[in-house]
Amino acid sequence: MRTVVIGAGVVGAAVADEMSALGWTDVTVLDQGPLFLTGGSSSHAPGLVFQASPSKTMTELATYTVEKLCGLEYDGQPGFVQVGGLEVATTPQRLADLHRRHGWLTAWGVSSRVVSAEECAKLHPLLDPERILGGLHTPTDGLANPVSAVRAQAKAAQARGVRFIGDCEVVDVLVEDGRVRGVHTRHGEFAADVVVCCAGIWGPRVAAMVGMTLPLTPLAHQYVWTTRVPALDRIDTGVPRPILRHQDHDLYYRERGDRVGIGYYGHEPMPVDPGDICAHADARIMPSIQDFTPADFEPAWAESLRLLPALRDAEVGEGINGLFSFTTDGLPLIGESPDVSGFWVAEAVWVTHSAGVGRAVAEWIVKGSPSVDLHDCDVNRFERHQLGPDYVLARGCQNFVEVYDVLHPLQPMEHPRPLRTSPFHSRQVELGGVFLEASGWERPQWYAANEHLLDGREIATPNSWAARYWSPMVGAEAQATRERVALYDMTALKRIEITGPGATAYLQRLATGNVGRSVGSVTYCLLLDERGRIRSDITVSRLGPERYQVGGNGALDVDWFTRHLPEDRSVDVRDITAGTCCLGVWGPHARDLVQRVCRDDISGLKYFRAKQVNVGMVPVTALRLSYVGELGYELYTNADMGAKLWDTLWEAGQDYGIFAGGRGAFTSLRLEKGYRSFGADMTWDHYPAEAGLGFAVRIDKGDFIGRSALVDAPMRARLCCLTIADPAKVVVGKEPVYDGDRCVGYVTSAAYGYTVGVGIAYAWLPSELSRPGTSVHIGYFDERIPATVSAEPLFDPDMTRLRS
Repeated sequence: MRTVVIGAGVVGAAVADEMSALGWTDVTVLDQGPLFLTGGSSSHAPGLVFQASPSKTMTELATYTVEKLCGLEYDGQPGFVQVGGLEVATTPQRLADLHRRHGWLTAWGVSSRVVSAEECAKLHPLLDPERILGGLHTPTDGLANPVSAVRAQAKAAQARGVRFIGDCEVVDVLVEDGRVRGVHTRHGEFAADVVVCCAGIWGPRVAAMVGMTLPLTPLAHQYVWTTRVPALDRIDTGVPRPILRHQDHDLYYRERGDRVGIGYYGHEPMPVDPGDICAHADARIMPSIQDFTPADFEPAWAESLRLLPALRDAEVGEGINGLFSFTTDGLPLIGESPDVSGFWVAEAVWVTHSAGVGRAVAEWIVKGSPSVDLHDCDVNRFERHQLGPDYVLARGCQNFVEVYDVLHPLQPMEHPRPLRTSPFHSRQVELGGVFLEASGWERPQWYAANEHLLDGREIATPNSWAARYWSPMVGAEAQATRERVALYDMTALKRIEITGPGATAYLQRLATGNVGRSVGSVTYCLLLDERGRIRSDITVSRLGPERYQVGGNGALDVDWFTRHLPEDRSVDVRDITAGTCCLGVWGPHARDLVQRVCRDDISGLKYFRAKQVNVGMVPVTALRLSYVGELGYELYTNADMGAKLWDTLWEAGQDYGIFAGGRGAFTSLRLEKGYRSFGADMTWDHYPAEAGLGFAVRIDKGDFIGRSALVDAPMRARLCCLTIADPAKVVVGKEPVYDGDRCVGYVTSAAYGYTVGVGIAYAWLPSELSRPGTSVHIGYFDERIPATVSAEPLFDPDMTRLRS
């Protein structure tokens, strides 16, 4: 396959190297600047590589980058110097966060340790130990030499036949019949079957050539070199000092000879429109370097003198405002265009993750799937509103501000909000809903109006970190759901309509379950890739001979279905989420309530069946489903009838003690029942049986995507239910799990089970530790919390409540 890579920076060179190593050698890499100091972010990047991340994927990409770059050198210059990384804390909050970050690194397989202030000063003698409380030391972190890494990877690729051409700007991407056929440059055309955009800060301009919107904002970031620091000569022990991060003040540091480099994120965001970035010929230094603004750096210099007193014998020497790419969610943009086949992007990738992304992109293009889970990085993950220019700018700037902030996993964005509200929103506001955010939707976490539910209940209080974005009402709502009847707003979940004469055969080909059953059937099943690994879990409701409604997880499901449409146009896929709404009506009185307002007899509507009914004056699709493990229904209607649906049920439900339940209670109840959440509990990394979802696969139904791979699918680990006896020790997710002193897995989802009376944590563990009764420990900040592998589900294992 003829391939053109646009951009010869650290990402483009990695993609070309990795593709050619997989046997694709008909590759041409083009860049508008001179090789290999091309003028993009790679050309001025300071090269600090810290591997810690709450994202397992991002740490895996960084770890591969470190491993690869450690083996590279060009003209005597190493691609990576493993000096280690040291993150320091000057506040108790930051020190606690360093323990959390240590937990992430441990869970993801990277060695690190939290060290005292005195040990920090030994590792980095310029530090004032009186200013710090401790630090996180990661020995395998270090300094990349971006340009040397580019040259070394380019050299390896060139040895396999890859061409690199500089001073050759791409001015158009050529498209014919919905797929790329090449690029047009100022020096002529280059034919291509695949085009990979690795243009960095120019990425939005290149993507726009095929009508694709990249939610990427270039922002200027300050970086300076000091003048000579005499103390560096005096403390030269021959042992390299680690790179340094002072996140409490948005700073990082590295050394070069007798000078110190200082990077700063604490200034106001300085966004630059990609269209306003100057050409290489017009740049004073290079296009990605803006003029330094000394006044913005003054707070950074003052704090640096406090942290590193030896800098008082130096001054700010030279400085730049260098451009880097920021996205709306802080993650890279990787994948193929939804509209133009063969046009791929690998954008918003920093040096830290560059080689890892290069390998993943090469695998995805050449082999059909990446070896690392990229669902959080897939460029097609965004909702339409998240691609609007005002949103992209606002969120990119906010992610710049928050780049070093201590963020809670439930912490919602504060601006721009509100964006999407369900038809029930005004009623939820009246009930004192406390809203978090999901894909732009305002979603209640609990309701202040439910304070009366606390009467007579003792609700376990979690620890201070787990208690953020929490209220005792969460526990009361969870318990009351199992006693009464509750309304849960499920509008934020993705709904997809699939219709047409080929719909049944199409879904049978994509889904693991047998969806070709009678009208009214509802099937829980999975979407798999060709390797047999999970792409998503879905519910498929057959509402007519040629009409299905799919409950999915997000925009990537729509993208997956769209990519697999048959060429004969016998199937239509439509995202109906925005025009519809959903209420979960759950609890032991759910049937009595719905029957009271429904002329149709619903007593015969069995578990996992669907029926078209009228709830009062509202036409509704009723699914006998429950994600909380209780008798009940999911009721769907058009958005214009949503408020009427709520009011009808609310008025009729007064005799049954009806109330509204929030997402906090919902999460607790789903974990009591052992229900999985894609993206948290299982991802593209996992096989169905490993995740406890083998029941959702009907091997005997005929062929489907991934079926053949399941025959020899290994059982590498198992998703297990852990219980925690102490209610004050509830964890939140992504913590390491230990067998003795050995880290053996990590937590995916966690909450307190208010009706089973234990803390719950689902975790990936080796098969030999998955037997109920096995004792393990969970690393939570600086504690080790005892936990026990337990049989699941914890609540109603005989399914009597659901099937009643």
